Amino acid sequence: MPKESLPQAPKFADNISRHRLSWLDIAPFVLIAALFLVAGSYMPLITQIMIMSVFALSLDLILGYAGVETLGHAALFGAGAYAAGIFALRISPDPLLGLVIAGVAGAIVAAITGPVVLRARGITLVMLTLAVATMLLELANSMQWLTGGADGLYGFQPAPLFGIFPFELDGRTAYWYAAVVLLIVFVACKIVVNSPFGLTIRGVRENPVRMRLLGVPVLRRLVAMYVISGFFAGVAGGMSAEVTQLVALDSFAFVLSGNVLIMLVLGGAGSLNGAILGAALFVAVSDRAAAVSPFHWLFALGLGLILVVRYAPSGLVRLLTPRGVR
Repeated sequence: MPKESLPQAPKFADNISRHRLSWLDIAPFVLIAALFLVAGSYMPLITQIMIMSVFALSLDLILGYAGVETLGHAALFGAGAYAAGIFALRISPDPLLGLVIAGVAGAIVAAITGPVVLRARGITLVMLTLAVATMLLELANSMQWLTGGADGLYGFQPAPLFGIFPFELDGRTAYWYAAVVLLIVFVACKIVVNSPFGLTIRGVRENPVRMRLLGVPVLRRLVAMYVISGFFAGVAGGMSAEVTQLVALDSFAFVLSGNVLIMLVLGGAGSLNGAILGAALFVAVSDRAAAVSPFHWLFALGLGLILVVRYAPSGLVRLLTPRGVR
């Protein structure tokens, strides 16, 4: 009788396909590692790109996958930034603990405001999210004894990472710190969006009425995703505070919410790779355009946005991503 064949270990490529991963997921991190060798004076700029990539990923969860329109995502970013700054200034300069505190602060703001704003739809929802960010901005401005008010929060410095790697002026520690956090957040987002919970969220985005008839608690699922998004947005804000060692009122500003929304439009909402690509394009183009023409750099950004919306309405990442990969 023929011998039974032993079960074969799953191939790496099969694991990649099973978890809906593509080689495009690995490319940004390979590029980050390679750029470290040649970044030079551009290291802070690349670090900023990675921080904004985390912020864009957080928005993609709630906008791209859950279909919740928001113009006040800076509320969650700013909550994390101020939480990390206050924690470093008054309690402990430990950057990792501060980053966790920042994420929790963003999640708390999302948990408090989510059940209210997510009951609305359309323009009402947009205005409510904008109102939350505006209220937090005014609160930070009025609580000068805690937040520094219009002067911002400064005078704090993160302790050396793991007690070994100080945040020096060359930006090397901040570079790898941001890279590792971005990798962790990306993997976490990938797990969330491809989990049964994430698939349910996509169903809510496509047809909330049908999902409600199937017994899905739509509001609770949306609030849960909003809290997860808030945690990652808070992490982005905390990283920004620790790297720049400054927190200003513009952490809550409408401009920041608008900028991260443009990043998703450029890269492609509903795609984690698109969030990273859009953040990289937005920050890099803004920096170079401002260097060439400090007074007219917005023209280049606006022209690029118009071209993307006209010729790649689903985002530039759709031109690169294999079909079916999220």
